[in-house]
Amino acid sequence: MSGETDLQKLLAWMTPLLCPEVYVFATLPPGAALPKGVEPVMRFVEREGTKLILAESQTKAAGLAGTFRCRMITLDIHSSLEAVGFLAAITKRLAAAGMGVNPVSAFYHDHLFVPAERAEEALVILQQLAAENGG
Repeated sequence: MSGETDLQKLLAWMTPLLCPEVYVFATLPPGAALPKGVEPVMRFVEREGTKLILAESQTKAAGLAGTFRCRMITLDIHSSLEAVGFLAAITKRLAAAGMGVNPVSAFYHDHLFVPAERAEEALVILQQLAAENGG
């Protein structure tokens, strides 16, 4: 299954789902092991160390410093890894509302990490975007 590439369909058919958990970004020093009990939703290795996106509660329990309290919105449509303009259209709309977003593209879905205190607002903006495109 390769996913949808048509931008109009992606925007119209996406269903944004707001996850209830609050997440943060944390960094492990280069070579450090993942602390026991930590199950990140994303792990990415950068030269400065391993960046984790994980539940805020796990960060505190593991004694890690977290930054950017956020909520995850999953765009419930299987977007192709080769789709052009999908995240650009979404981030442009959120930027117009003065909202930063950290997008993560996985194989089946795109996930948006938005400021925790503005998550409900982001959800409404995305629902409006889908409706404007025929969704």
